[in-house]
Amino acid sequence: MKKTVLIVDDSAPMRFLLEAMLGQRFRVYSAIDGLTACKWLSAGNVPDIIVSDVQMPNMDGVELTKNLSANLLYSDIPVILLTAMQLEEVTLYPNVVQLVSKPFDPLVLMKIIDQQLTVSPTVIVAE
Repeated sequence: MKKTVLIVDDSAPMRFLLEAMLGQRFRVYSAIDGLTACKWLSAGNVPDIIVSDVQMPNMDGVELTKNLSANLLYSDIPVILLTAMQLEEVTLYPNVVQLVSKPFDPLVLMKIIDQQLTVSPTVIVAE
């Protein structure tokens, strides 16, 4: 079964690019801002990973990540933030697994997503 990716970006061309790039390998859903993403999540949808822009109207990527981190249902979803800002300006939360500077290489982004979706939890075997 295909993994699910939620793209959150206010730029229609960027959403189109990411949907086209990821759509052949993943189920892809998109939202125009963090508020729309939260509404999609509150409808019972849970993606395997979220790729979000940082600067958006209504609710930006940092605020979205903050809300996800505070909710036990969503705090384990890995988030990749796309940003044109200086990386030290972005507040990090535990579920942010990678900051990717814009412009970015689509193949590098795909590799990061693949790595995150193939990470398996450590199993501790009791003796």
